[in-house]
Amino acid sequence: MEAQMTREMIVLPSVCDREKQLSIPDVFAQFMDLATLHAEQLGVGLDAMLARGLFWITVKTKVHILRRPRMLETVTLFTRPLAPERVRAIREYRMTSGEELLAEGKTEWAVIETATGKLCPMTGIFPASLKLAAQAQYDAPFARMKPDFSDAQTVGVYQVRATDIDLGGHMNNVAYLRAVLGVLSGEALAALPQQEIEISFRTPCFEGDVLTIRRRETETGCELAALLPDGKSAVLIQACNRSARIAADP
Repeated sequence: MEAQMTREMIVLPSVCDREKQLSIPDVFAQFMDLATLHAEQLGVGLDAMLARGLFWITVKTKVHILRRPRMLETVTLFTRPLAPERVRAIREYRMTSGEELLAEGKTEWAVIETATGKLCPMTGIFPASLKLAAQAQYDAPFARMKPDFSDAQTVGVYQVRATDIDLGGHMNNVAYLRAVLGVLSGEALAALPQQEIEISFRTPCFEGDVLTIRRRETETGCELAALLPDGKSAVLIQACNRSARIAADP
């Protein structure tokens, strides 16, 4: 049982955008898929967790993109979970091409009890024999995004489709990012800061939900939100230039 997982992938056309590069949502998707494979290997995958009355949830995820790989380029993906805290766990990721680092990131996870929906302590979730690192190599802090977008610009509306729903019965994590970026024009998408992108998952969405997508500019880039009709934020996204973010940190 390995505390980390590495695998190679070829960047195929189905995951590329019009720039012939791995699309932004698919950067996140590849990391999510690798985490799923590794969780199965560690004995904490979907079926094993459900048998214990537990379910993984993603709280937030952040990725620093140095370069998106080109179509048909071969890249190596890496992931490992870190030693968990009381009710949360961090999993880190890297994408490389040879010796070149293309992207790195981390996701904050939690575990809930399926019967109650309550957070479950992380004690005993991973096998006791597993030796987990305590510190991530990518240590950029998660952002604090204000959920109130009432005065932000509306850039589009998206209705959740059946094809957006995943095995948890609600909108897939990557589908949120595809939906939000999908309402932007080609010009706006090309101008979007892409060096560091963070997603904060706040309220689950279901088929038929109508999301209003709003955008506001920040000192380091921009923030986007998908809002439910009652004004609650389903997801918050921050896109910024890493150098500007570092300069802005106190």
